[in-house]
Order: sequence, then C-alpha cells, then structure tokens
Amino acid sequence: MKEIAIISGKGGTGKTVITASFAALAEKKVMADCDVDAADLHLLLHPEIKEQYEFKGGKSAIINQNRCIECGKCLEVCRFSAIKSPQSIGDPPKYYGGICARKSPQSVGDPPKYYGGIGASADSYGGGGSASGGDAVREKIFVDPISCEGCGFCSYVCPAGAITMEEDISGNYFISETRFGPFVHAKLGIAQENSGKLVSLVKEKARRLAQKRNYDLIIVDGSPGIGCPVIASLSGVDYAIVVTEPTLTGLHDLQRVLALAASFRINSQVIINKFDLNLDVSRDIERYCQKDNIDLLGKISFDESVVKAMVEEKTIVEYHHGKAKKEIIDIWCRFSPLLKI
Repeated sequence: MKEIAIISGKGGTGKTVITASFAALAEKKVMADCDVDAADLHLLLHPEIKEQYEFKGGKSAIINQNRCIECGKCLEVCRFSAIKSPQSIGDPPKYYGGICARKSPQSVGDPPKYYGGIGASADSYGGGGSASGGDAVREKIFVDPISCEGCGFCSYVCPAGAITMEEDISGNYFISETRFGPFVHAKLGIAQENSGKLVSLVKEKARRLAQKRNYDLIIVDGSPGIGCPVIASLSGVDYAIVVTEPTLTGLHDLQRVLALAASFRINSQVIINKFDLNLDVSRDIERYCQKDNIDLLGKISFDESVVKAMVEEKTIVEYHHGKAKKEIIDIWCRFSPLLKI
C-alpha cells in the first residue's frame, strides 16, 4: 500500500482541486481529507455518509461543588485564569438559590437565572427571598470552559479531590462513499483544538479501510502550512506533492514545507499552479527545485474552466474542456508509475 499527501505551504494554492482530480483518475484507492480545520474536499466529492463518530480531542476541568472546600489552591495555580470565584472576577460575594459549578448563558441576561442547573428567582439574587433548590448559599468556585486548556494541574493540587478532568467532544469524523470510492473525512468544532490528533485518527481509519477492501493507495488532502496537522498528514506517507503558486510568499512557504518534509525523509515533488500569472517567479521556483534536486512534477496554467467546474461541483477532469484538465492528467500520468501499484 502506498500513501501520497497533497500539501501546500499556504492555503488557497489549489491543493484540494488537484487532490480531487487525482481521486478521479486513480483506481482502487481511499481518499482522506486531513485538512480538518477547513475541510472542503467533500464539496467536490459529494460523500454519502455511512458511519459517523464523535471525536474527543481534549479535557476540561469539572468541579464537584459538594466536595469543594474553597481553599483557593486551584485559583492560584491556573495560569489560564480559567478557574474563577466571585472575588476573582471583581464582584462581591453573591448568593444564589443553588451551588454554581458553571454559569449558564442565562446568567448574563435578565432573571430568572440558573446556576449549576438549579433555578434561582430574581428575589434570591443577592441572598434575599426564597429560592428553588433549598436555602440560599454562597456561590462557589467554578470553571470557565472557554478558558480551560485541560492541563489538569488544578486537579492535581486539589486537596479535596473535587476537580476531575472530563473529555470534551471536539468534532466528528465520517466514513463515506463517493462516486470515486471510499472517503474518510472529519469536521473539527469551532475553536476546538487537537487537529493533529484528529488528522492521525482520519489516517488510521483510511488505512484500515484500504486494508479491508484490499486497496493499494491512499490519497491524503493535507493541511496547509507547517503546523501539527501537517506533520500528522505527512506521517507515514511515501510521497509528498507540494502545490505552490508563483508569488514571493508562495516560494517562501514552499521552502518551509519542503524543509519539513525533508526532516521526515519523505520524497517530495512540486507542482506550480497558475504558473503563467507570474513567469519570473515561476522560473525562480524552477531554479530553486533544480538547485535542491527536487522534482518539479509539472505546471498548471491559470484556467477559468477550473472555476466553472467548481461551480458545477465537479472535478476539473470531469469537466468537458480546459487546458488545466489536460495538464493535471499529464501530471498524474507522469507521477502514477512511481507508485508501482
């Protein structure tokens, strides 16, 4: 089994368009969209989801209010200011008709207000009047889930054992079918972390699916840049195809991502997309590849038919005409013999 990852030093270079085209041209393969922070390969592949799973990518602190002794040690050690008390947010002590573990959205609006799942009437705000849930008690220390980084230090120092770390649901991943074959993809939640972990999970599922179906190839649409999701995308691949564009920033980002791939001893190839928009920089990229013994796999012209194909939600190789279509097919015909499958 062989794996290829199509990556780029920056977003917007045409990486996904080329990945979708290779998916249309290759046989007996599994596609994997590992650009989980901004997945869009599904827009061209139109997957029919067969299986859906939750992705738990991190942990958040939860305070058991029945065990909390309000010693304040967790407040002292939290470097992210995620643990708060009435005093820590600049307010005087407040009283609610229940014990507050986390403030709900209603707590920032008008009464009635709810804290820790226990309702408090407007009269009980400040300690006066009756309240559902029993006698009014002072609000205790609580966790701001937006600020919590899940480091677990507060749980370690808590003398009462009142703080536990619970897994967060950070997104979903899917196993689907497309007109080109099986497809593994994911959706990371808004502002969620651990995208590298989710990429590794997507690749693992793609490998298992390929083994199950006795397929020879995995085509990975990787993330742009050089961060954790790119590193996870490159892990274990046989070839990295780097898509760049003829701009100075494109050349700079190409150099960075090629250096990253080289650190993993991955055989890298380069495609210059829309090369004819700046022939001078395209020649600079060619000279750089030649100087560093990097194979220039091919060049793709700027072609309006690529945009028209995307508007029709098709890959460019499915479109009926276009110069870029022929160039991408030629690139695949030049590259595929290297796979020896």
